[in-house]
Amino acid sequence: MTISTLGIIGSGQLGALLCQAAKKLNIKTVVISDDENGPAQNYSDEFLYSQYDNKEKIKEFVSKVDIITYEFENIPINILNEIDKEKKVLPKPEINKIIQNRKLEKTFVNDLGIKTTDWAFIKQAGDVEKNKNLLPGILKSNTLGYDGHGQYVLNSLEDVKKNWCFTADYILEKKVNLKKEISIIITRYLNGETYIYEPIENIHKDQILNNSKIPAEISKEIYDEAQSKAKLISAKLDYVGTMCVEYFIDQGDNLLVNEIAPRVHNSGHLTINAFSVSQFSGHVAAVCNLGVKKAEKISNAEMFNVLGKDIEAYRSKTFSKNEFFYDYGKKSIKDKRKMGHLTILKK
Repeated sequence: MTISTLGIIGSGQLGALLCQAAKKLNIKTVVISDDENGPAQNYSDEFLYSQYDNKEKIKEFVSKVDIITYEFENIPINILNEIDKEKKVLPKPEINKIIQNRKLEKTFVNDLGIKTTDWAFIKQAGDVEKNKNLLPGILKSNTLGYDGHGQYVLNSLEDVKKNWCFTADYILEKKVNLKKEISIIITRYLNGETYIYEPIENIHKDQILNNSKIPAEISKEIYDEAQSKAKLISAKLDYVGTMCVEYFIDQGDNLLVNEIAPRVHNSGHLTINAFSVSQFSGHVAAVCNLGVKKAEKISNAEMFNVLGKDIEAYRSKTFSKNEFFYDYGKKSIKDKRKMGHLTILKK
């Protein structure tokens, strides 16, 4: 089947960058989103504004495309499954069932023999006391939550608030004696072939990614282990497209999976300028079955996120030849909201 039109669910900056990559590969894009002002509409061939449970709009969306992908993982599984009955969704919806649920995600990773932080499933306040060996730790909502949302630092049992209502499920993770954080961006194709980018070193501030760089300052052993584990995870998921595996490295040089993102990822933005094939082009090529795209490294690089009001200063800056500024074109400026990024190529 020849694919000429890609459907994208979600209209944020990742969707916008996917649309731009698709255009270069002569693939048309139709975006559907519940965000009327999503910036991806500025780059797509067609934009549909709709709630995701609007069956008529979803039917219209499906009729306009050959294959479907998404830019974020928190789309209701039942909606993805219904769409998949009409047009193939890649990555497969059942992958999201695992990734949307921290308990299932960590169990999946641990069952592969891959280490994560020590953790426990928490349904009520008493469960924290039963697992006080995990303190100090971080209490995370079992579903949803990103960029620090739905997360609470627990240094002791006294930090469990009396007025908390445990109506949701949580995961309690033991705090890691952290040395650094890295991520692996991997693109896996329909035939099972993969391209794995070199490990990217990440620095977070207030639980939001601040900057990423290559090369990561890590040992050859960790470099190889991070890539091989990401490849194993993608194979076991029978993944198609670009995904990210985020890792912690502790002071003992143990590599621990933190999270899996079943999509293109913020830390991979530097691939746009630092490699011959970006994570976005790789994803489009994989889901549209355009053939394996092997990327070649062009340069070392560092990427900085531009948050909130900082975008105003960047919009008036002049940049040098090795600096590449991306303005996501978001209409409303909010504190800590990702508004753009800057990539600097280095020797």
